[in-house]
Amino acid sequence: DEKKVRAFLESCIDANFHIASIEKKKAKKHAPPPFTTSTLQQEAGRKLHFSVSQTMMLAQRLYEAGYITYMRTDSLNLSSAAIGMIRKEIVKSFGEEFSHPRKFKTRSRGAQEAHEAIRPTNIQVEEAGDNKNLRSLYRLIRKRSLASQMAAADIERTKMLIDNDRNEEHLEAKGEMITFPGFLKVYQPDDDKDKLLPPLHQGDVMILKQMEAVERFTQPPSRYSEPMLVKKMEELGIGRPSTYAPTISTIQKRGYVVKKDLPGIRREFRRLLLADGSVRRETGSETAYSAKSRLFPTDTGRVVNRFLIRYFNDIVNYHFTAHIEEDFDEIARGKKAWREMIAEFYGPFHEKIEETRKTADTFKGERLLGRDPESGKNVYVKIGRYGPMVQLGDSKTEEKPRFASLRDGQSLDGITLEEALQLLAFPKKLGRYEEEDIILAIGRYGPYIKHKNTYYSLDGSRDLSAIGREDAVGIIEDGREKKRKKLIRDFPEANIKVLHGRYGPYITHGGRNYKIPKDEDPGTLTPADCKAIIADAKKKKKPKKK
Repeated sequence: DEKKVRAFLESCIDANFHIASIEKKKAKKHAPPPFTTSTLQQEAGRKLHFSVSQTMMLAQRLYEAGYITYMRTDSLNLSSAAIGMIRKEIVKSFGEEFSHPRKFKTRSRGAQEAHEAIRPTNIQVEEAGDNKNLRSLYRLIRKRSLASQMAAADIERTKMLIDNDRNEEHLEAKGEMITFPGFLKVYQPDDDKDKLLPPLHQGDVMILKQMEAVERFTQPPSRYSEPMLVKKMEELGIGRPSTYAPTISTIQKRGYVVKKDLPGIRREFRRLLLADGSVRRETGSETAYSAKSRLFPTDTGRVVNRFLIRYFNDIVNYHFTAHIEEDFDEIARGKKAWREMIAEFYGPFHEKIEETRKTADTFKGERLLGRDPESGKNVYVKIGRYGPMVQLGDSKTEEKPRFASLRDGQSLDGITLEEALQLLAFPKKLGRYEEEDIILAIGRYGPYIKHKNTYYSLDGSRDLSAIGREDAVGIIEDGREKKRKKLIRDFPEANIKVLHGRYGPYITHGGRNYKIPKDEDPGTLTPADCKAIIADAKKKKKPKKK
């Protein structure tokens, strides 16, 4: 606690420090193996910040252009010709002592050895690809391939204990010195975080410049990033190299998982600093619980997950695909008949589906929040056709229930009855303007105001309860002004409009847009001029390639 920490720091104010012991050990850092699909996805995510699908798309282009070997593989094997080619390049670029040809053994069970590991087809090609991302990925693959055939790095690890004459506590310093770089000349792993120490000897007197004690907090487990999820899938035996990227992209496309950043919250911490012969207390601040490009389950994902665990627990078992792959390997070795294996699976699976069809209608993924004090009807939160929503009333009653979508930041598990009732208060009338009702509502894409069959979107973070008639009129007039500024010319009889766009003025006709030539003044165009520009644009349009 702070009292004990302060007492220790104060005891060190006039203490004399010296090096009690120095322990040096020689060690080696061995070269990493060449890339497989999963390690390429993980490393490209860490070093280049590529998503899994982006990595595979770029690797596919490099493969199709003939720059790298096949990119869907779990083999660490390199051909003898490739090893010889890489060795020549290492000796030429760095010298004989940096070369250490070796064959890596694939440890994963059932690995498909038909393909090599991912490597350049010609190691002498230093740059490949016609854009920055392709070149970055190629360089990463080339460096890893070179490093896999290079000598281990020789390092000297140092552990030093520092004692003082005022208390019995030891201060410890760790560091390392690279005596021979080996593969580190080409490829630097992410885990090299040890500090270098200067030449020191046992008994040396140490001068204390400052000593600090900083408050730290227990951190929650980190959420998955795409590379972390690939690594976990590989560990659990879920899928094969070709399925990692499609699996991760599918759960995002279907809205089960969302990839996003969390800004975190500012949190204060205590710090005691010993410097200039005194101990002073300071307060610092840090950002806690922030996350960058992490995967978060959505409400839909949670409900689907509960459904699958309840009705198909054996299928969503982590080791299901691993067991299936083992059966396939048995078939490949001729120890099992494929018809028997298929029958063993599909017989019970078909029965399970038929049984679920009858009973799954009881699974709605909904939660009863309570009763509406005004109407006495039940209030539910559930997953609807367009995502999570709240419902007032029961579906079985004669009166149709009322619905309202959840807003950003609200979830099925976290929403309260009070918040649900606030959502159900919409749509509501704010009054009349130009002899028409002004309606404030929340739709699929957020809150909006409706007036004369025209919709005006609102900022999702705005407090809707504070919006009155005058605010709504202002929003309507602002929206109309923006529309007026956007419209340059209007020819209703020809169904043609000339508008201001993001990239300049353009013509819209029949649901399509046409660019206006630079030498034309949009403000003076006639219907005939617009038709001529449209006809000219259609002539210039290139035919689609078969």
